[in-house]
Amino acid sequence: CEMSDGPTLAESAINSARRVFEVLELFDRERRPLMLKEVLVALGYPASSGSALMKSLVTLGYLDYDLSRRAYFPTMRIAALGAWVQSALFPDGVLDAVMDHLRQTTGETVILAAQSDLAAQYIHVVRSAEPLQFVIPPGARRPLANSGMGWLLLSAKTDAEIERLRRRINAEAGDRPKLSHGQLMERVDEVRRRGYAFSKNNITEGAGVIGVLLPKGPFGRVFGLGIGGPVARLESHEGMIVAELRAAAARLGRT
Repeated sequence: CEMSDGPTLAESAINSARRVFEVLELFDRERRPLMLKEVLVALGYPASSGSALMKSLVTLGYLDYDLSRRAYFPTMRIAALGAWVQSALFPDGVLDAVMDHLRQTTGETVILAAQSDLAAQYIHVVRSAEPLQFVIPPGARRPLANSGMGWLLLSAKTDAEIERLRRRINAEAGDRPKLSHGQLMERVDEVRRRGYAFSKNNITEGAGVIGVLLPKGPFGRVFGLGIGGPVARLESHEGMIVAELRAAAARLGRT
């Protein structure tokens, strides 16, 4: 039989799932009704498959379609889907209160991150009110072995666990330069010595992140809490930011 160069069944399923979440994340960013053309342009989808996807989400009850405006909008079913997660991990709404307090006291963007496979993923972001800021979207992923929040999350692991992850990262790196054991452990050990991570100009020139580990939460989850902003401002307020982060981590730990 002839071999096909097209996507496999598994790849097609992954692409379909990815597109569903890309649509929902687009609504989360825009926070307004969107016309089909706006979705197609923003996400680069072909008209036929993009239209079919949006109609499917309406049929399943995840989107409403306003015929008079020809616009889509998420239903309350979307809001209900993940409503239990934050309360399961951080009861009594304490996470939002803590992150908002950090934003007010530091004036910078506040990040909650967790490991997602070989990445540190920003699962909750409270953005700075500063008009000029480095935009960090919720859901953003940073390399686990090459980012401040990644080194922070790795610092909670044993050296053996870190080495296994390093080998996986190198195996998936393709033609990109490989990461040595010494390079990675130098970064991780620095975080362990300081008790916090401080990355500068690592992902975006001029931007940095200071982060601390949170006490291990329910279901064994490990989170990092960070402050992101211009390196110059983070450096000038480093002591205050670290103190505020540690106080926040202690408060979350008590819950």
